[in-house]
Amino acid sequence: MEKYFDVAVIGGGAVGCAIARELCRYELAVVLLEKESDVGRGASGRNSAVVHAGFNNPPGSLAARLCVEGCAGFAAACRELAVPYRRSGKLVVALAPEDQPVLERLLAQGQANGVPELALWTPRQARAREPRLDSRGALWSGATGLTNPLLYTIALAENALANGAEIWLNFPVDAVARAGEGFILRAGERSLRAAWIVNAAGLYADRVAALAGDSAYRVYPCRGEYLVLDKQAAALLSTPVYPAPRPGVGGLGVHLTPTVDGNILIGPSAEYIDSRADTGTTAAVMTRLWEEAMRLLPALAQSRVIAAYAGLRSKIIPAGEQNFADFIVEHSRAVPGLINLVGVESPGLTASLPLARRVIRLLDEKMRLKAKPDFQPERKREGEFRFLPPKRRRAAAAADPAAREIVCRCETVTRREILTALNNPLGARALNAVKARSRAMTGRCQGGYCQRRVVAIMMEEYGIRSEDISLNGPESWLFTGAMK
Repeated sequence: MEKYFDVAVIGGGAVGCAIARELCRYELAVVLLEKESDVGRGASGRNSAVVHAGFNNPPGSLAARLCVEGCAGFAAACRELAVPYRRSGKLVVALAPEDQPVLERLLAQGQANGVPELALWTPRQARAREPRLDSRGALWSGATGLTNPLLYTIALAENALANGAEIWLNFPVDAVARAGEGFILRAGERSLRAAWIVNAAGLYADRVAALAGDSAYRVYPCRGEYLVLDKQAAALLSTPVYPAPRPGVGGLGVHLTPTVDGNILIGPSAEYIDSRADTGTTAAVMTRLWEEAMRLLPALAQSRVIAAYAGLRSKIIPAGEQNFADFIVEHSRAVPGLINLVGVESPGLTASLPLARRVIRLLDEKMRLKAKPDFQPERKREGEFRFLPPKRRRAAAAADPAAREIVCRCETVTRREILTALNNPLGARALNAVKARSRAMTGRCQGGYCQRRVVAIMMEEYGIRSEDISLNGPESWLFTGAMK
């Protein structure tokens, strides 16, 4: 007999993990199903890491309302979850005379949405904030912030787990069947029963809905590519800088974003593609990203580029049509017991917890949820060694031999931090799971020095061969023979 759950959440991105975590506030048996070997492996881990203020979306839209709500509560959520957050502010800059009316429209739109701390700045005011910036004026958003989206998603999942949810990784739902008033969900030979399904599958939300019997949706993958600059470029910029959006261009344009970890991101591009799994980067787009970045910040040096990556957005409007389509969060009209979230692209990260609360309201209409008195919203996490003051570093090293050994020199990651990442509560065991939790292999050398050492620690800790180590789970094996 399959294990039974009151609610099965499909999709381990920021939104799915937020839903699982918030459901744990109630007397429910909850399971989160993720097709990959870890949470956050899709769009949630491949974006600009910006906590948006809410002025980019049309007044009255669900995306606008939930973005403003999410931004207002994001700092508090990050404190509860022990996740990095910085209230950075943001500049949307005019590069040509025709951009000024665009900034005025964004200001009016933001004010209609209830966004605080918005103002039009002169070129002199913008340069006072960012001296190397080239602009004809800017829109200032003081409420915008930055986070680490991968750690945020992981933290939501870990907090859900600590509060009683189950998390089933490597569970790509490939069949959904009715079983009385509920469902049987299958992934190969594995299966479970659930009274309710919450479909937060992102790029695959339309396919998951169709598996359950609802074919009302269509998702169009749109790829955005990024360049990553090393920390030596950090002195050039402290504030996210966006160009004034241009009509007919998808997304918010190629922007510059300093991260909470000290790098600078350039991107993203916006290109509709056929594949929902193609996160490759292309030479032509990399060239265009750099050209666009130089228009904003001419002081950039290409020698500071250390990596490139791409993410996929789940758009519900085809290429060539309007740029905006609102979030869909609703009971399925065709399948009782199914709640669908479709087209949740940016600002989905910012709106993740408000989206979760909206799902709970939909469930409460049908189930009359009962609050759980012992829900614990806080997640405990040791401070990163690189951020500890010298006295605490010395004390940590004296107390623990594993804290004396620096495995990743670029990011100052200790052996203890690698071991903690290896023994994570979710049981994620791929190399990228270690990378996401420890930041090893993310520095200037991109693992050239430390990857071999991380692999050796994995082999020792797990008692496995090098051939058993994958990048992202099954079908991504790294080695075919003994490692020297």
